[in-house]
Amino acid sequence: MKYTRILLKLSGEALMGQQQYGIDAERLMQYASEIKTAAATGVQVAVVIGGGNIYRGVQAEAFGLDRVQGDYMGMLATVINSMALQSALEKLDVSTRLLSGLTIQRVCEPYIRRRAVRHLEKGRVVIFGAGIGSPYFTTDSAASLRAIEIEADVVLKGTRVDGIYTADPEKNPLAEKFSEISFDEVIEKNLNVMDMTAFTLCKENNLPIIVFDMNTPGNLERLLNGEPLGTLVSMGGTGRRPRQIQPLSDPKHTALQPLVGNQPEQA
Repeated sequence: MKYTRILLKLSGEALMGQQQYGIDAERLMQYASEIKTAAATGVQVAVVIGGGNIYRGVQAEAFGLDRVQGDYMGMLATVINSMALQSALEKLDVSTRLLSGLTIQRVCEPYIRRRAVRHLEKGRVVIFGAGIGSPYFTTDSAASLRAIEIEADVVLKGTRVDGIYTADPEKNPLAEKFSEISFDEVIEKNLNVMDMTAFTLCKENNLPIIVFDMNTPGNLERLLNGEPLGTLVSMGGTGRRPRQIQPLSDPKHTALQPLVGNQPEQA
């Protein structure tokens, strides 16, 4: 097995499935099944999930609310999603622990690094809720920080697309996918892999990131088995692409922003 310990970052919006908001039971159980299969291989699995399907902290200012208050509301949304994922995993007989950056003793344990590592060593799936417990930080930042703290081998960012592209592949059929890319190249090309705080944490700690399609059944297991899925971001990425395509020559076309799935998610 290529990895011993992983941090899986999931988008809260992905839990909506085809709904406009909330949690889609079918998508939730699909994710739980994927995680169960991964854990059964012996890989230690930690998970961070966003809360954008319920509430995003950055919405607060648009509603005229205090940003700090909004961020705490967003953290509670991630706890709701974490509880739902925990319940789905336990329904599949997977031993789990939910650790929260906020103290909510009735439903989850407070985050303690040594306790989290011990749970992982015992084969439990560990879910980190409530971001890092502080406002102004996204769940991408929480995923990077927790991955570093527990000494994960890699951050796996599950999105709705199959990697990092030069442009939005849903709008531009000529967009090229990177198979590998370096941290420096991501910054140079202004690709939105994660928010800059989260990305810098990974870069400074030499923690690789793989962006892949989580919505295709079996992808997580295939990735853990070493199949070259998604896009690998590392210190030594090559920027290799599966195909070379000539740029658009039509002057009417304007540049499109790169797409790597969902935008960085507010805790």
